[in-house]
Amino acid sequence: MGPQGRAVCSLLFLLRALAHSDSDFYLPGDYLLGGLFTLHANMKGIVHLDYLQVPKCKEYEMKVLGYNLMQAMRFAVEEINSASSLLPGVRLGYEMVDVCYVSNNIQPVLYFLSQDDYFLPIQEDYTHYKPRVVAVIGPDNTDATTAVAYFLSLFRLPQITYSAISNELGDKLRFPALLRTVTDADHHIEAMVRLMVHFRWNWIIVLGSSDDYGRDNSQLLHQRLAHLDICIAFQETLPTPQPNQTVTQSERESLETIVGKLRQSTARVVVLFSPELALYNFFQEVLRQNLTDTVWIASESWAIDPVLHSLTELKRTGTFLGITTANVHIPGFSEFRVRSSQARGPAPNRTTPGATCNQECDTCLNATKSFNNILRLSGERVVYSVYSAVYAVAHALHSLLGCNQTSCRKEVVYPWRLLQEVWKVNFSLLGHQIVFNQQGDMSMQLDVIQWQWDLSQNPFKSIASYDPSQWKLKDVGDISWHTPNNTTPVSRCSKSCRPGQKKKPVGLHPCCFECIDCLPGSFLNQTADEFECQPCPKYEWSRRNDTSCFKRKLVFLEWNKAPTIIVALLAALGFLSTLAISGVFWRHFQTPMVRSAGGPMCFLMLTPLLMSYMVSPVYVGLPTVSTCFCRQAFFTLCFTVCISCITVRSFQIVCVFKMASRLPRAYSYWVRYHGPYVFVASITVLKLVIVGGSLLTTSTTLTHRNDPNDPKVLILSCNPNYHRVLLTNTSLDLLLSVLGFGFAYVGKELPTNYNEAKFITLCMTFYFISSVSLCTFMSVYDGVLVTIMDFLVTVLNLLGISLGYFGPKCYMILFYPERNTQAYFNSVIQGYTMGKD
Repeated sequence: MGPQGRAVCSLLFLLRALAHSDSDFYLPGDYLLGGLFTLHANMKGIVHLDYLQVPKCKEYEMKVLGYNLMQAMRFAVEEINSASSLLPGVRLGYEMVDVCYVSNNIQPVLYFLSQDDYFLPIQEDYTHYKPRVVAVIGPDNTDATTAVAYFLSLFRLPQITYSAISNELGDKLRFPALLRTVTDADHHIEAMVRLMVHFRWNWIIVLGSSDDYGRDNSQLLHQRLAHLDICIAFQETLPTPQPNQTVTQSERESLETIVGKLRQSTARVVVLFSPELALYNFFQEVLRQNLTDTVWIASESWAIDPVLHSLTELKRTGTFLGITTANVHIPGFSEFRVRSSQARGPAPNRTTPGATCNQECDTCLNATKSFNNILRLSGERVVYSVYSAVYAVAHALHSLLGCNQTSCRKEVVYPWRLLQEVWKVNFSLLGHQIVFNQQGDMSMQLDVIQWQWDLSQNPFKSIASYDPSQWKLKDVGDISWHTPNNTTPVSRCSKSCRPGQKKKPVGLHPCCFECIDCLPGSFLNQTADEFECQPCPKYEWSRRNDTSCFKRKLVFLEWNKAPTIIVALLAALGFLSTLAISGVFWRHFQTPMVRSAGGPMCFLMLTPLLMSYMVSPVYVGLPTVSTCFCRQAFFTLCFTVCISCITVRSFQIVCVFKMASRLPRAYSYWVRYHGPYVFVASITVLKLVIVGGSLLTTSTTLTHRNDPNDPKVLILSCNPNYHRVLLTNTSLDLLLSVLGFGFAYVGKELPTNYNEAKFITLCMTFYFISSVSLCTFMSVYDGVLVTIMDFLVTVLNLLGISLGYFGPKCYMILFYPERNTQAYFNSVIQGYTMGKD
């Protein structure tokens, strides 16, 4: 005996219970379709377990939608039989059974698998076995579909479910004969998630039933949200109601606790994965505690349930949104649904109906008529899934029977052969393409619907659509929110941070955080990290709360600025005046006035002055290593030559008039070995050593400094040690200026024509004060103004030497020529000598 035979053998005895079954839901035909629908609902179906008999479904709550779906199958079969093109000469029949949600699954499956004698033979090979029906449509939920699929797959009997969305049903190794005319759970969950993302809800509550449907879908949602910025405030399991819907004390306490947590939570969006039977008592408790201002997101199991919708008080609890299959209008079905069934004769070889066949629904038609307006306005959503499933089997039969426009071959249809043809179907039905993918699913568009209670409108208004092929929510329309001014409800653990604010986590949920400003010099890159501000690159800047950095404006001393023009004009004036002084001194080189100023040493001073004026433009424009070298070394070297000449000149005057008589031998050495030039040369060599050492010990690279007063500005200047190097190079000049000032002070009583004390004092004092001031300014200020101050002080020092020392001499030469004679100078010396005596 094969494994299939052994599996069936253990259940064979149950077929005896069907020996007396009959059904009012029977239509004879050449080929029968089995239908499994929930006309009466019992959440868990535990009552019948105490008895060795099939449960009586009609004792449970009547389910309007189940009867509506059963009518869709009847309508599709009769429509196919009425048409002559699909199955000409062949009459389809059906046999339908009420499965009581999950309570009555095995009985109808065994019944469909049996033959006309109600027996299921035990065989080694079922390849040529012909069961009662050629295919089964249904049932509607995952638990029932799974149980049925295990049996039907053994016989490769095609099963097409119209409502079960669980992902596990797509496993073709376990369920090779199962197909679906609905989209799987992944897309239903994705549509919910896209809806949350669209309305920026990141703080939600998940409630699920205690069955596989609630647990599996809650887990799927949790896994999908793990990759998004959406958090679950808390998750609860709804208590399973009793078969008679009475509320026990423990159930009431559980519901009170759950609704109490909903009231206290800041989350305003609640996702509900549950069959509608588990929700009646829950929503009664919601109404009792007056919970309002909530967005309820319904899963497909109750999204378009007309009985729940009939609780009109629910409209004050908030906004109801749901995910369901798209609306497809089926012409003529609304009229067919409420048409009384014609009395049918018993099926051939069928005995008197029994009491537990579950093919009874005394109140179904009347209940459907009472909800007809809601059903009509809401459109045929899940109805189309049943309708298309019947047509899929019909098209498979059309292919298997070799039908043409006028006839079909009436032959035995074996389940496995029909299953092969069902997998191949590809046709258009009411504008939709019916084709099954590798998982046996039909990709149907989903709708996001909103519940409305206006009797003149669609109770389940479509406000958006979801395309499974693109995993995308689109066509989001207007929604009538329960909020004042119809504003979109907010459900966030924390308010959204403003641009440029980082998130500081608070508690365990990443959706709960504080917003902290990003400081200047940093920015927030939300795509990289929302919890840390990133520092700006070296040459960029940002303000507080910026989301990106900006290129800094490179600032340096430019020619078109007013301060630069003024200092440049002073430098030009100094150059021209120094050039004029050089010409005057050259022309009157042999006069006593020029010799008293230093003679040839004057040109040793005038030459570096002219060179400094000529090179002064190095302070303007984009700094380079060479221009910075000129600033740091060349100018101080020129100043050293000039100041050393002035110092030795002031010393020499004192030596001539005061020390020559006291130290004649030293004076003779001083004159014989050209003491002034030796002193200037020594000082110059010492200055070269200082400059060279400072350049060797410091970097020559340029530096970019941020302007402390303007973050948008980047100051390009010489190396970072420019201030220290400049102070080091200037230290010798400062020492010489002090010496020159001292010697000038000692010789303040010398003859007028030789006495240059006040001019030297002026020059040295000005140089000392300006240099010290510049170094002090550089130490406390860091900006582009440092460069202009450096440039200005350099030019003023040059002018101080040019005009302060040489200016008075030129003035005497040009305007008092009578004083520029040897006789005049001798008379002045004679008068000074007589006065000293």
